Amino acid sequence: MLCTRLTNARFLTMDPDHPVAHDLGIWRSRIVGLDEAVTSLPAREVIDLQGATVLPGFIDAHVRLAWTGLKADTVSIAGRTRIEDVLAVVARAADRAGPPGGWLTIAGYDQRALGRHLTAPELDTVSAGRKVFLLHDSGHGCVVNSAVLDLLPAGIPHENGFLAEGAMGAARALRLPYSQRELAEAIRRAARTALSEGVTACAEAGIGGALFGHSPVELGAYQLAREEGLLPLRVQLMVAADRLGPVAAHRDDGIPRALDLGLRTGFGDDRLSVGALKVYTDGGMMARTAALSRPYEGLDHAGQLQDDPGVLADTIVAGHLAGWQLAVHAIGDRAADLALDALERAQRLRPRPGARHRIEHAGLIRPDQLPRFVRLGVSAVVQPSFLRHFGDDYAAVMGAERAPWLYRGRAFLDHGIPLVGSSDRPVTDGSPLRAVQFMVERTSGSGQVIGPDEGVTVDEALRAYTVAGAFACHWEDTLGSLTPGKAADLVVLGDDPRRVGPSRIGDIEVVATYVDGGEAGSNRSLPDWT
Repeated sequence: MLCTRLTNARFLTMDPDHPVAHDLGIWRSRIVGLDEAVTSLPAREVIDLQGATVLPGFIDAHVRLAWTGLKADTVSIAGRTRIEDVLAVVARAADRAGPPGGWLTIAGYDQRALGRHLTAPELDTVSAGRKVFLLHDSGHGCVVNSAVLDLLPAGIPHENGFLAEGAMGAARALRLPYSQRELAEAIRRAARTALSEGVTACAEAGIGGALFGHSPVELGAYQLAREEGLLPLRVQLMVAADRLGPVAAHRDDGIPRALDLGLRTGFGDDRLSVGALKVYTDGGMMARTAALSRPYEGLDHAGQLQDDPGVLADTIVAGHLAGWQLAVHAIGDRAADLALDALERAQRLRPRPGARHRIEHAGLIRPDQLPRFVRLGVSAVVQPSFLRHFGDDYAAVMGAERAPWLYRGRAFLDHGIPLVGSSDRPVTDGSPLRAVQFMVERTSGSGQVIGPDEGVTVDEALRAYTVAGAFACHWEDTLGSLTPGKAADLVVLGDDPRRVGPSRIGDIEVVATYVDGGEAGSNRSLPDWT
């Protein structure tokens, strides 16, 4: 007997052997059959989906749950376009904060909306004796007041209170980390939002590190969330590479650096596991710190690498030698050159054809770099919504020649490079359907078409958030398609993304989300389900 049979639906399975089905059977959290294999079988529960469209649960291969949950509970200046309005928000928050001397964190900072960066002296006028930290929306910079600058080690670079990349990390290191309880609650809030948008599995894009980590013991927060039922979806945790340390491993193991106990990619279970090693090579385009091979349009610099190129390359090689899958953050084309060079050296030293290394973001990839992705078997984990939200700005600072190379789609697929969809939530919204719409249309929020030749089909975009996401996370045996034997993770939609006009895809309702065959999230009820 089946546990559940879902019937009267259009199941887009993403499985070429059975691409469309109308009935699906579930037993002990697994899909056991489709159509005639299950239609006549008895079931404890029969759910009539009334013609809805059903897809495999979406996989967000690069997301930040802890940051998303924390940001949602933090005072924000997003949308403010005048310096005086921003300062007024900071002043009100400072007045309501705890005793003087404590920290005040503000979210939503973006100098582009203001026309320039805020300064430490300006923040000093409204900080009321508190240490003020305004986090840039990209996560790659911040503005602090003089109370923070006075505590920084000598030699930390800043521009009148603006700190980028490693300098920002130095400021974050001054404060007490969040507790595991605070982080677990933040993870819960973010996970519920992701479920409401059809996401059933995700890869957390770096824990424990100086740049984006929230605590040296951040993995424990996810374990706590799992133990207390606060983690309603599957999570794979990327580990920040600065957590690696020298180890006295046997020389035959060839492991120069590792986590304590030698933990690496794959440890854990189907709900919570250790994923790739996250290596940052450059910054971000919003903060103008993505490392380019030639300057930004209208600026006299080409961004920056996170560290000395040799140090970054050695870290990538060490991670490969220690058995990790690598997720290398490289937004600019100069950073991508460094990443590809290091991965090539690593594979020469110890060939691992099945490592499935990834380039995270791949924001600006030149035509000559595409064949190198292919030779190295590297996936491109892109964030389509970046151009949907920030495309006008990115196209302007790249110029006419480079703008078509931004967050590519078609070129990756035509070269045989796995194209993997993700959000980098909370930098932008996390809706996979809105991202799918952009991948097809390539249209920014203002209507500008960016790199029209990089558009993909609806089917290809859906694969980026299902089959390709599972492959990038080594989940292809259990997730990514509605195939018998795989986990019963699925999303019920109010319409078929392949049958509506592309401009309507992002507005399709996510009716319900199932994880392991149980309804984990619902936005409305379908009547007569039993």
